[in-house]
Amino acid sequence: MVTLVLCSLSDEASVNIRDKLQQFSDWSPEESFGHGGVSISVNSDVHLLTIQKIHVNADSIDKIHERELDCTVDEVLVLSRHVSSTDTPAITLHAIGLPGASPEGGPGRSGGVNGVLVPPSPRFATIFREMVIEARKRKLDDHFDLTMEATHHGPVLETPTLYLEIGSTEMDWSREDALELWAHLLSKVLGLEDGSQKGKWMGSGDVMIGLGGGHYAPRHKAVVEKGNMWLGHIIANYSLDFSMSESSSLNALDVPWKKTIIDAIESTEAAFPGGEIFVHLDRKSFKGWQRREIENFLSQNEISIRRGKDIMQE
Repeated sequence: MVTLVLCSLSDEASVNIRDKLQQFSDWSPEESFGHGGVSISVNSDVHLLTIQKIHVNADSIDKIHERELDCTVDEVLVLSRHVSSTDTPAITLHAIGLPGASPEGGPGRSGGVNGVLVPPSPRFATIFREMVIEARKRKLDDHFDLTMEATHHGPVLETPTLYLEIGSTEMDWSREDALELWAHLLSKVLGLEDGSQKGKWMGSGDVMIGLGGGHYAPRHKAVVEKGNMWLGHIIANYSLDFSMSESSSLNALDVPWKKTIIDAIESTEAAFPGGEIFVHLDRKSFKGWQRREIENFLSQNEISIRRGKDIMQE
C-alpha cells in the first residue's frame, strides 16, 4: 500500500516543497514513466511523482500511477501553492472536491466535477496538529496564518487525498522556513527516515465532519487542534444551498443541502471504514431554522452532533 506524494512542475511552491523534501530524506533516482517522473523512498512505502500539468486537473492520477507501477495507492498527498484574494500568508491543508457546486456534474473552475467529493486522507487531523505544533516552535506563526480550509477544487480521484499548501504569494512559496516545515513534517509522518509512520487509520475511532462557517473554518480548526479525533470533510456555508423550499414529497437527494451532507458523510465513511462519524456544527453560522433542519436530518440518519467544548474534553 503506497502513499503517493504528488508534485506539479506547473506550481512553483509544489516544486520547492518537493526539492526540500528530497533534501530531508533518501530517495531512489527519478525514473521516467508515461505519466511523470517517479522517485521511491528508501525507508518507507512512499512514491514521489512529478507531473507536468497542474495538479488540480490531474484526474485519476492515482489509478494511472497504480497501472504504471503495478502498485496499490491508498493515499495521495498533493504539494501545492496557496492563493488568496487578500494575499494573506498561510500554511494550510484541506480535503478536495466540489460539494454543493452547480450545475451538478459540470466541470469545476479549478478542476474537479461539481458535486463530486474525494475521500479525505485519514492523516488530515494528524498532519494539521503536527503542523501547528511545529510551526509555532519555529515561530512561523509570526508571519503565517496556520490554518485549514473547507473542501474545495479538483482533481477527481478515488483515493483519500489531502492538499498541503504554502501561500499566498511568490515570496511565500519560496520561503525556506515554510518549505523546511513541510519537509520535516512529511518525513516524520510518512516515516521517510525510519519507516515509522503516523496517522494511519487502523479501523476504529471517532471521525468528525465539520458543517458550516467560512472557508477557513476557524471554529472547526479550534476543535480539531485541541481534540483527539480524526477528521473528514469540512463543508462551508457557501456549499449548503437552503434555497429550495421543503416538501415531504422530495427525496433527500433532491434537496441540495441534504445531498451535500450525505455526500460528505459517504465520502468520509469511504476514507474511514469502521469509523464512528459525528458532526460538529458551526452553530452561529446558521439561521435558527437551518440549524434545526440540519439537526433533524442528522438525527433521522443516526449521525450524532457534538459540541466543541465536549469534543475538546474527550
